[in-house]
Formats: sequence, C-alpha cells, structure tokens
Amino acid sequence: MNVPRPAAFLGKLGALIGLALGLLYSIGGFFLDLSTTGLNAGTAMAFGAILGMPLMFGGAGFLLGLLAAAVAAPFRRTVDT
Repeated sequence: MNVPRPAAFLGKLGALIGLALGLLYSIGGFFLDLSTTGLNAGTAMAFGAILGMPLMFGGAGFLLGLLAAAVAAPFRRTVDT
C-alpha cells in the first residue's frame, strides 16, 4: 500500500505527541488523586491515556496528512512538469 509521506509523518508525529501528553496526563492525575481523594478507578482510567492518546493523536495526524496530500497533489503535478 502506497501511503503518502505527509500522512505517515504526521501520523508518527501525532503519536509521539500523544504519548508525551498521555504520560503527562496520567502522572499528573496520579499525583492529584494521591494528594486528594486517594487512588481509585479514575486513576486507573487516567493511565489508559498512555495508550489512548497516541492512538487518537496518531489517527488524527494520519487523516490530516492524507487530506494535506490530497489537497497538495494537483499543485505538485503542475510544479513538477
């Protein structure tokens, strides 16, 4: 399958950003819960962000890259010739 380069790049970039933000969210939520209400099911769900956010951000980046490649394709063909 031939995936456009912008889609692959933005998908990977989105996944890395999602991983960083997911870690920040889960660790911040852990310490907030630890200092206030104690650890509970919400804390466990916050650690799900380590997997969920990279998937969401990577998927959104991939779709945005596909859209960017589709919009840029007609202009790229006219410049290359």
